[in-house]
Amino acid sequence: MTLALNQVNTIFLAVALLVLGTFLVKKTGVLQRFCIPAPVVGGLLFAIIATILKTTGLLTITLDTSLQSLFMLTFFTTVGLGASFQLIKLGGKLLVIYWLACGFLALAQNVIGVSLASLFGIHPLIGMMAGAVSMEGGHGAASAFGQTIEELGIPSALSIGIAAATFGLIAGGLVGGPTVKYLLGKYNLKPAESAEDAVDVKEHAQPITTHTFFIQVLLITFCMALGTYLGDLFSSATGFVLPGYVGAMFVAVIVRNIVDKFKPQAIDMKSINLISDVTLGIFLSMALMSIKLWEVADLALPILVIVLVQVVFIVLFGIFILFRLLGKNYDAAVMVAGFTGHGLGATPNAMANMAAVTERFGPSRKAYLIVPIVGAFLIDVFAMPIIITTLNLFK
Repeated sequence: MTLALNQVNTIFLAVALLVLGTFLVKKTGVLQRFCIPAPVVGGLLFAIIATILKTTGLLTITLDTSLQSLFMLTFFTTVGLGASFQLIKLGGKLLVIYWLACGFLALAQNVIGVSLASLFGIHPLIGMMAGAVSMEGGHGAASAFGQTIEELGIPSALSIGIAAATFGLIAGGLVGGPTVKYLLGKYNLKPAESAEDAVDVKEHAQPITTHTFFIQVLLITFCMALGTYLGDLFSSATGFVLPGYVGAMFVAVIVRNIVDKFKPQAIDMKSINLISDVTLGIFLSMALMSIKLWEVADLALPILVIVLVQVVFIVLFGIFILFRLLGKNYDAAVMVAGFTGHGLGATPNAMANMAAVTERFGPSRKAYLIVPIVGAFLIDVFAMPIIITTLNLFK
């Protein structure tokens, strides 16, 4: 028996699973502890149920996910619009060091993924899916590049990327705290500022108006249109695979910094972040609920081994290299916690790791400025070209 859901039914199901995931995360301590995103919870739950129904022969569910690419494109464009280079000035030298370290990590993760995939006798791009795509990129990049790689004729790339991203997310939450605790104990580190010093006065938040919202929609859709056009043009001229969402993101980065120079008030990050959250939630929910878990079973062991090596590498890199580059002080230790979180999962994971440290040992204003800026916005400026280059080398 087959149940075919059309475009509207699929959108409804994606939103319903997103809401269900939000409810389950709020009610389940372990999901909160590891900062598992709501769409991942809801989407994977449906994927598990769909897999059981299919393998038992009771029901095969087919989905129309044709709108998924639109939500994905919109999300990556909002990421680009958030990447103001003025943020680099705020973070200074430490931000640049941290940013470069994230770029090196993306390169190292791809080398590890591709090398181990070759050892296991599987396609190098499957290794890349367990590299920077799912580790530093998280579920969003895994879903996006998984589709692109499957279009190149490599099956199960999306499912494998999602599985690797989920393993990485959990590992990032597990190892961040102990890593920093080791550094604090070994070097007897204490915060340089008190909790009272770290309190900032929040600016009065302006309400979102219809006019302001539509200006942001205009900017987003302009970047999407121009970015996908230039991406297609570049791919046709060079034979180099450049997904439309990557082109849109880089056009958005350029547009953001031009607007910052001439009319900075035109960008309303409150509206853009709202659009980003909604589109990411629906895009991830659709991607996860449509993965075919039965396709991942044969590659479960190789993927798990690759992820474990990635975890060991980031912990060693954080302790022996990044910590020293950032100054071997309390702020550096807290930033290592953040680095471990978003280097293996996502920025919320990084924030959760840092919160766990600062709530117990004291505040770190530098870490809370630098890690979110790089993890949420600037990281893709390095990571995307590295991923795209790897993809084209092994396609």
